[in-house]
Amino acid sequence: MLPKSTLLLTLPLLLHQVCSTNLSPTVPSITIDAGVVIGTTTNLPSASAAVNKYLGIPFAAPPVRFAVPEKPKPWDAPLNASAWKPACIQQFPPVFAELSDILETVFNDFTPEESEDCLYLNVYAPAGPVPGNGRAVMFSIYGGNFQFGSAGQPIFDGSPFAAYEDVIVVTINYRTNSMYLPALPMLIFGFASAPELPLAERNLGFLDQRAALDWVTRNIHAFGGDPAKVTIMGESAGAFSVDTLITTMPQNPPFRAAILQSGQYSFLNPGLVDSTPTWLALTAILGCSDPVSNLTCVRSVPAENLTEITEANGLIFYPTSDNVTLLSHPAAARADGNIARVPVLEGTNAQEGTLFAAVQDNLTEFLNQWFGAFPPEAIEAVRLAYPLQGRTENEVIAEISGEFSFLCPQSLHTNVTAEAGVPAWRYWLNATFPNIQLPGFNLGIYHGSELPLVFSTYPPYNVTAQQYALSNFMRQAWARFAKNPAEGPGWNAVGTSGSFVRTQEGWLGFSEAVLEREAEDLHVGVLGAEGTAGVKIVRESEIDARCGLFLPVYEALLAVKGDRWR
Repeated sequence: MLPKSTLLLTLPLLLHQVCSTNLSPTVPSITIDAGVVIGTTTNLPSASAAVNKYLGIPFAAPPVRFAVPEKPKPWDAPLNASAWKPACIQQFPPVFAELSDILETVFNDFTPEESEDCLYLNVYAPAGPVPGNGRAVMFSIYGGNFQFGSAGQPIFDGSPFAAYEDVIVVTINYRTNSMYLPALPMLIFGFASAPELPLAERNLGFLDQRAALDWVTRNIHAFGGDPAKVTIMGESAGAFSVDTLITTMPQNPPFRAAILQSGQYSFLNPGLVDSTPTWLALTAILGCSDPVSNLTCVRSVPAENLTEITEANGLIFYPTSDNVTLLSHPAAARADGNIARVPVLEGTNAQEGTLFAAVQDNLTEFLNQWFGAFPPEAIEAVRLAYPLQGRTENEVIAEISGEFSFLCPQSLHTNVTAEAGVPAWRYWLNATFPNIQLPGFNLGIYHGSELPLVFSTYPPYNVTAQQYALSNFMRQAWARFAKNPAEGPGWNAVGTSGSFVRTQEGWLGFSEAVLEREAEDLHVGVLGAEGTAGVKIVRESEIDARCGLFLPVYEALLAVKGDRWR
């Protein structure tokens, strides 16, 4: 059993508590549509403003299992919002025990209480005077394979954003336990497939996210925010969720910009299938054969029993392509520009695959599992493109899975977005630090390792000068984008390399042909390159050298579902 590195995620919270002081003898309070909310005030070191934290505000009523979220009932007495609320029911993959331990250490180290009564959010707001019509709002959706995750994790503490960048951060819970990665048994609390439910009422987790966004539209002004200045952001399954919002809300979206960190839905997704047979199998196991309503029967089963039965029988539930919360053909919608036309900032980390390949060391088995449905020459081409050359098979597996699953789809996503006329910026993180590594593993710049840098919630011990400065730069870049999406995070947008190069000192006197050649695809912002703490602009072709190998695979997978991007 891998020991849980509790300090990795809990020490930032402890540091905030130690360094925090109440700046006023009175606690902060605001009034929203459901009643009065009482929060707490925190002061971070060297910050020019205090932070008002409102933790555990219900954005929906305690949910009925498998039912759409409803608005919370008003309360009479002031609501004490001083602590995070329970996470929704979670599940860590039981297939590989060691991988489950790693995922839990990274994403759930500060183990929260779990409950079906979990539809709460947290607001981190600067305590100073409200400028103009209100501050920009960053609406954060956690990742976790749609199986696990919680807004009540220290890594998502929005206090540094509020204190140092003068923006408001909202973090939300949503019901989980569907599936993102294939072939893992999944629970059904967040994505039910009961035939009794209308199609548009099955993706409960996505409906929860929409309910939280609606709450922001109605109430964020009370915290000093402007509902017209909302940026949705997410990592991994959270980025997948951001993409579903972009692709299903082409008209009047309740957000004006989006940030996708290591995830998307449009170009590589799980290959969704009808989970109705799985639901019927579950009801048979439970003995829920009521001809009138087996849904009522399943609702009466204790949550822990559902968890045990799902895992024991390897039941897999998928989100439903209802074309309301989840499009059947998202790639075509994006290519045609039939999406929310909001600026996007997106990117990946340099070693996305190490986290998922940590327990794999048979390259042939891996290639057959991932590419066995394609002609044999496809597997050979991948093998030739990723030679061992003194590396272990695990290292090669990690590189392939990271590029195939994250780097290349994100590149395709960004470029098709830009080609559709939507402003898009791309980053690539190429730095890691000892204090965010996991004991016993050398995962490098792994999936999710940008989170403590973006939120500035990395552990306060063994901090390097580069880590401190890079975290500040990334937090500022994300906030800069949220404050003024059209201007971007601080480097040039995808597809604007020519104008970028023409503004750089040293290009005077070169011919137009040379400028065009040298400027080609010069638009990826590399963060933390070569020990630096800022951004270095490099050619996309340097980062994506092998992505052309996978484009026919993505195209074939989309074609099976009737989707396309060209």
